[in-house]
Amino acid sequence: MQVKIITPDKTAFEGEAQAITFPGNSGEFEVLDQHAAMISLLKKGHMRLKAGGKDQNFSIDGGVVEVLNNKVVVLVESIEDVQQGVEA
Repeated sequence: MQVKIITPDKTAFEGEAQAITFPGNSGEFEVLDQHAAMISLLKKGHMRLKAGGKDQNFSIDGGVVEVLNNKVVVLVESIEDVQQGVEA
């Protein structure tokens, strides 16, 4: 599935992914390839992205995610790569 992660000032990630786990307002949830259409609010927490055979962990400050036609758009206030300890 195509994934795009956007902050107010940049695109933090754009590319193919196999799965993404989000910190939803009602609990953690995972989006996989061919997921049903949805929109959800995100709370502050950790987001895990499986892309290119590796896992990437990010810390986000909340936002919103839209899943439609095998495309995932994530809008977050800020995002930090947990492994590297720097803003993505």
